[in-house]
Amino acid sequence: MIRFLKYAVISLVILTLLGAGAVAGLYWYVKDELPSVETLRDVRFQTPMQVYSADGKLISQFGEQRRIPLKLDEVPQPMIDAILATEDSRFYSHRGIDPIGVARAFRVLVTTGEIREGASTITMQLARNFFLTRERAWMRKIKEAFIALHIEELLSKDEILELYLNKLELGHRAFGVGAAAQVYYGRDIHELTLAEIATIAGLPQGPSILNPISNPQASVQRRRIVLGRMLDEGYINRAEYDAAFNAPVTARYHTAEIEVSAPYLAEMVRLSMVERFGVDEAYNGGYKVFTTVHSEQQLAAQRALRENLHAYDERHGYRGPERRLWGIDVQRLSATETFGAQHPADEATAELIRRYQGQAWSQADVIAYLNRQPRIAQLQPAVVLAVHEQSVEVMTRTGEAQTLPWEQLDWARRYIDAERQGRAPQTAGEILQIGDHILLRPVDNQWRLAQIPGPGSAVVGLNPQNGAIESVVGGYSFNLNQYNRATQAKRQVGSTIKPFIFAYALERNFTLASLVNDAPITQWNPSAGSAWRPRNSPEVYDGPIRLREALARSKNVVSVRLIRELGVNETADYMANFGFMNDEIPRNESLSLGSASFTPMEIARGYAVFANGGHLIDPFFIERIEDADGNIVFQAEPRYACASCMYESYQQEHGEGAAPSRPFRQAPQVISEQVAFLVTEGLQSAVWGGGSWAHNTGWNGTGWRAQSLRNRNLAGKTGTTNDVRDAWFAGYTSGIVAVTWVGFDNLEFALGRSSLNANLGRQRQPIVGSEAGGTTALPGWILYMETALQYSESEPFELPTNMVSVRIDQPSGRLTNRTDHTSMFEYFIRGTQPTDFAEQNGRGRQLFEDEEGLFR
Repeated sequence: MIRFLKYAVISLVILTLLGAGAVAGLYWYVKDELPSVETLRDVRFQTPMQVYSADGKLISQFGEQRRIPLKLDEVPQPMIDAILATEDSRFYSHRGIDPIGVARAFRVLVTTGEIREGASTITMQLARNFFLTRERAWMRKIKEAFIALHIEELLSKDEILELYLNKLELGHRAFGVGAAAQVYYGRDIHELTLAEIATIAGLPQGPSILNPISNPQASVQRRRIVLGRMLDEGYINRAEYDAAFNAPVTARYHTAEIEVSAPYLAEMVRLSMVERFGVDEAYNGGYKVFTTVHSEQQLAAQRALRENLHAYDERHGYRGPERRLWGIDVQRLSATETFGAQHPADEATAELIRRYQGQAWSQADVIAYLNRQPRIAQLQPAVVLAVHEQSVEVMTRTGEAQTLPWEQLDWARRYIDAERQGRAPQTAGEILQIGDHILLRPVDNQWRLAQIPGPGSAVVGLNPQNGAIESVVGGYSFNLNQYNRATQAKRQVGSTIKPFIFAYALERNFTLASLVNDAPITQWNPSAGSAWRPRNSPEVYDGPIRLREALARSKNVVSVRLIRELGVNETADYMANFGFMNDEIPRNESLSLGSASFTPMEIARGYAVFANGGHLIDPFFIERIEDADGNIVFQAEPRYACASCMYESYQQEHGEGAAPSRPFRQAPQVISEQVAFLVTEGLQSAVWGGGSWAHNTGWNGTGWRAQSLRNRNLAGKTGTTNDVRDAWFAGYTSGIVAVTWVGFDNLEFALGRSSLNANLGRQRQPIVGSEAGGTTALPGWILYMETALQYSESEPFELPTNMVSVRIDQPSGRLTNRTDHTSMFEYFIRGTQPTDFAEQNGRGRQLFEDEEGLFR
């Protein structure tokens, strides 16, 4: 017996030595292939970039992986319990390798001859997730074990568990338990039920096959296994187990919880971040980008643009349903025809139309068809089920039946062409038929018949004091077309150019009281064999007119006469002061009528010079960038129109001598404060009008509709190109500059639109049918400013130094002692005011016109 024990002990020692030697040999064999685990001390998870509004609302998220990194103490205890019970119940008692688990896996291997259990601890899984693949091979398991031992030497158990919970791949691009809670349930991890926690805890072993969205039955079975392990380990009681065991599957896919829709801005941020950090770092570095845009202003801009475009479209008639699904003679249609549609049918739709042979579709097929339609802005696809005298019944993609009353249909006169529409419909049957696929939009808690608007549009809101972009919308729908008209579309600016020309005239000693002849111009061009005849719009000519009224009423021939006096090249050079590229400014007289092409953002920047007293600011849209740890890695340092004002305001708030965290840089002065003030005066007359000396009545400027905002500090200018292809309104207060543009896209960009848009053949058409800047662009500007004015300063413009105000005679622009309707007070830069009096005969003194139509 003693001899047997002796041999047994010797054998055990030999086996132990052999085992130790084998382990040592294996380690030396693979040690050169083992990665350094030191990187785990400073691990950076791939975390998506998030874009926020100035008031902290999520605008967008970019990145391949969705992850919400959590500290261990931020993970609810039931989630930790569920993971430990399922994946590694002895996690806190082993050193990275679980001998009991290894023995169990070895026994299964011996009895079955297959590797059915991996005996992987949480630490080993962490090693695999960071450094290895999921390949089932002995050598990978060996490496996994050695790496796990290294990890246990380097990190504490809590640090290992925290890394594990954030690294887990849990399906649908969700990495980590924090992201999984959002992806599957749309809630914070602390808001999950026990059943939902168990569902997520069951995913690591098979995020695809155990997924509650794609495979709910398998997910339920896995959830019950997790609950059983939690019950066995004493983490939950029987009542909790039973309730969670029988809970229904509530998971569905949730995208990132976007709080503010601003896709054009988000794309601007994305491009800027990629340029700054590179694609991989920008997408996965966990950056939080805080923009300058306020959420309410942004939503107001988007709403204004869409409502304004729909109003334009409704004025021009209904182009018909998107497609007719039944009620048509299928036999007479070829396979390539469009089935009475504005665009070709996809193959699935064409097959359904043929199968039903013109008969009504089943509800299931209608819903499936509607759910295949692209999502465009707030438009909702629907199919007409019944047509009554003055209403129709439709089905939406939810399967819900809705009734469209007559007041939501009666606008739909038949579109004939850009200038003509059919007669006003009297019945719903004149507009729609059963089986029509139509589009609806929400209006005042009702659905309204709609269509994708033909023109494009853009809205820009800019802080004139520092250049912060407060709203930007580049089109009707980003899904329809990603082309950003606010920053990319260089369009002819029409009469919005005039304030810059008039500003140069004021620099050259013209005044708001200077007279220019508002009379037709004809200039013969021998080389072309034709005459150039610039015209007013409307073609009304008033003879001698003061610059204030000429600007307010947008007199084209006055602008032409001014540029002739000032010089084309000199005027073009002066315009460069407003931030316009010199080589993009035409060097001919057509410049006076707005032949130059600029983006809405460039126009907003130019008008900001008038709004802020003559300083050129730089538009910016990123306020700051934070890294994944909350450290600020970038802070905007804008140039201010009044940097000293900012310092003074800062010290009043934080105490005298307090140093700001960033410098307040001064924007350059590009025109005099006095000229900026006088241009603003003229543009305020464009909104509020003035008195008429001839008829003792008031006259309106081209922007008179903006009076509805009831803000006496508004200044602005309409713009319409000669061929009426572009309509503009640019306006401002001391606290905000806003620009709206409406026009049909150029053909090269129109071709990028969705096939749902039936206007591809009309993209170069003009905005016609009594449309102009004041009727097409200005209403959208007003809609936006109704909200924007609530978030910006709107103080009266301060009178600069070196200015005087004198009473003038309106017809002559000279001094007067009269106090009746023929006179008014006017502002002048000191030294430019008139010094002689008008004759007091009611008609003004004799005026002498020079060859340029200017009165001296």
